[in-house]
Amino acid sequence: MSSTNEPVPDVPFLEAAAGHSTTRTPVWFMRQAGRSLPEYRAIRGDGSILDAIKQPQLSAEITMQPVHRYGVDAAVLYSDIVVPAHAVGFGIDVKPGTGPVAQTPLRSAVDLERLRPLVPEDVSYVADTVDLLVGELPHDVPLLAFAGAPFTVASYLIEGAPSRTYQHTKAMMHTDEVLWHQVMERLADHAITFIDVQLQHGARAYQLFDSWAGALSVADYDRFVFPHSQRVFSELAGRHPGVAGIHFGIGCDHLLERMYAAGPQVIGLDWRTPIQVARRRLGVDTVVQGNLDPALVLAGHETALSGARDVLADNQGHPGHIFNLGHGVQPDTDPGVLGALVELVHELTTT
Repeated sequence: MSSTNEPVPDVPFLEAAAGHSTTRTPVWFMRQAGRSLPEYRAIRGDGSILDAIKQPQLSAEITMQPVHRYGVDAAVLYSDIVVPAHAVGFGIDVKPGTGPVAQTPLRSAVDLERLRPLVPEDVSYVADTVDLLVGELPHDVPLLAFAGAPFTVASYLIEGAPSRTYQHTKAMMHTDEVLWHQVMERLADHAITFIDVQLQHGARAYQLFDSWAGALSVADYDRFVFPHSQRVFSELAGRHPGVAGIHFGIGCDHLLERMYAAGPQVIGLDWRTPIQVARRRLGVDTVVQGNLDPALVLAGHETALSGARDVLADNQGHPGHIFNLGHGVQPDTDPGVLGALVELVHELTTT
């Protein structure tokens, strides 16, 4: 399932996402905008991140901060995976230090009524933010849209908070499969609409985060999750031909083939799966994103730079590589280390 995108000249991220040779390996970092940056803390203010996201000028400035500081090759919209559920009034917020929290979790068909369909007007502030960014970003730095994949968002809504066991989520899968698929269908619709809005307004690629899919067996993933994630990629491909989609999750090595089969053009790897192993399993032309362990970044400059060299060596000069961490930037990350990583990757790969 190799990429069929046409290359976009002078845009390294889009060229690499299409599997074509580019002038350098592009770099961006998941969670590159946010708590690790002092300039973010200086303007963020108090209150929920969901309130900050509703302020287009603020959100656009936060999105641009890592572009200015690091010289990354893509900007990723300052947003959150629960924005659609929040926007339709389900009743969920993001608690600092905890994550998404729903006081009344989704446990029954009655609760599903609170998760109404998302329409573009619900997230007009996101569209306004994208408009601002498209007017400000240089041509060679595309804006990435993103959304939470149906399973990962469902886990927050059903559990009511982050979970290690996914007790209620798995119980619904296996004891009320009809309701489960109704929830997943609604959340797939949310993801499609949310990403579509961002792409309609000028974002040029997107990532679907299925962060917690690794908690599932292959059998459960295939039965309960795969059809819904596949529909997201299929529907977006129909609406936006040639726009690259990235699929990413944590601890998903056992699901790698299935997540790739869902339809992304780029597969995100965490630090557990070597790039060469992924290409042996998925195909030699597979475009990959990743996959430096974020813990190595926390260990300081030399450790991080050594790890980056290992990632580049693992890629073996393949044109279809987007350098990233194997998960998001941690809040206590030294911005200087991330800047040094961008500089090193560009220096070692520029042709």
